[in-house]
This record gives sequence, C-alpha cells and structure tokens, in this order.
Amino acid sequence: MRIGVVFPHNDLSGDPGAIRAHAQAAEAIGYDHYVAYDHVVGALRDRPGGFTGPYDHETAFTDPFVLFSYLAGVTSVMELVTGIIILPQRQTALVAKQATDLQVLSRGRLRLGVGIGWNHVEYEALGQDFHTRGRRMDEQIELLRRLFEEPVVDFEGRWDHVPLAGIKPRPPRRIPIWMGGRADAVLDRVGRLADGWFPLLGDPADLAAPLERIHRAALDSGRQPADVDINPTLRLSGDIPRDIDLALRWREAGATHLSVSTIGRGHHTPADHIDDIEDFMEAWFDAR
Repeated sequence: MRIGVVFPHNDLSGDPGAIRAHAQAAEAIGYDHYVAYDHVVGALRDRPGGFTGPYDHETAFTDPFVLFSYLAGVTSVMELVTGIIILPQRQTALVAKQATDLQVLSRGRLRLGVGIGWNHVEYEALGQDFHTRGRRMDEQIELLRRLFEEPVVDFEGRWDHVPLAGIKPRPPRRIPIWMGGRADAVLDRVGRLADGWFPLLGDPADLAAPLERIHRAALDSGRQPADVDINPTLRLSGDIPRDIDLALRWREAGATHLSVSTIGRGHHTPADHIDDIEDFMEAWFDAR
C-alpha cells in the first residue's frame, strides 16, 4: 500500500514558503503522493436559503493545477494527485490542456482525480449546470482520454464539441483518471471508467459493499477488478498506535493507496503538520 499526504489547504494556502516546506518535507520523509482538494469559490453562509456545506468563503484553497505546477519545480519524485477536481464545473478541453501541461512539467507525476462535487453555488459562479453534472462527467472522461491520446479529435457530444482539433504537447505518460464519490451511480461509473476510486469512508469495514459493486461494474464492462485501485484518506488523530492500526486495516480491506491528513488537527504552521506526518511515517515503517 502506497502512503501519501493531504495538502493542509486551510492552514498553508497563500504562503508559498510554507507550501514548499511542507511538500518537500513530505517527499523527504518518504511519502509517495501528495493530494490537493479543489474548490474555486466558497459561499457566504448567511445567504438567502442558507448554506450548510463543510466550508465557506472563509476557507482557503489553492487551485490544484496551479499548486502542482509550483510543486513540480520544487519536488522530484512524489506523485501529484488531484483529489478531486470537480470536473463538470470546468471546461473539458481546458482541463485536458492543464492536466497535460502539468504532466509534462512534473515529468509524468500527475494522477487526475475527478468528481461531480456538491456545491451548487460554485457551479452557478462558474456558469455550469449543477443538475446534469453526473451525465456530463461520463462524456467528459471520454473526451479527456481522447484529447490526451489523439493528435486530432473530432468530437460531437451533448455538452462538448471539438471540431478536428487537438492539444500539443500531449502527455509523455498516460494520465490515470480516478474518481471520488459514493452514490451507486458513482460506483458504477468508477467500475466502468476509472483507474481508481477515493472512498469517502472512515471505517475499513465499510469498504466491502461498495467495492463489490465497483468490481461487478468493472466485470460487466469487460474490465478486471484489479484494474481499479483504491485510495481512502486517514485523518490523523495524534494517537499513533490507533492511526497505524487503522492504516493496517485499510490495507487488509483492499486499499492500494492511503492518504493521511492533518486537516482539523488545530495546526497553524508547516512545522506542526510536518511533525505529525513524520511521526506517522516513522511508526508505519516499523509496523509494515
């Protein structure tokens, strides 16, 4: 099981030095990948109709494509993972171009995680239809892969039209496309289309049922269950034995990757976050 770390966006966004220090420390400690979340705008909670999402206009985010373009120049081996890009609120051809350029600049280290999101305010701000997001993403993934692989694409879809055009340079290495989410329709889509899945689960015991659905969808689509990797997130608690036990349980449940997160631990400096991920990795080396 490959171990990565989640970028603590709410504490370090806006500080280039802190971002660099955290990412370089994660790589030096031995983490395999670095995950960043995607949100473009946050909504005011005191708005007509209210707003009850887990973040608002006070929560800081750094755009993953911009963040990873920066980190591509100051790290060398860690995989850079969008976990996730909210694909249907973005232009497909532009995502293909940004992802390709990032794959070039990082020398093949991008893993492109995508999902449909939940924030209707964000969709409205970006001029996209919140209600068709799932169906649109199916089409977008097909188009992304064609733009990544073909020099000239002729595509006529419901939402996207590419009239004999292409992007250059194209990716030097295949860009894996992963998905997040847990609705049945999402699990079916993962099994049919994705290279991997980010389960939004806290307990490894809850992985078996959705994994069975993903594997069934994969087989129905002519794929093998092993074609779909699994990458849950473990929120570090500060109790190292507990966290290591949970990581081992994720591995036993079938996770191929695991991302540890220090978000919500009350840290405010890079050093605080680095201490946490260093303590975990030292214990993981001993336990594995």
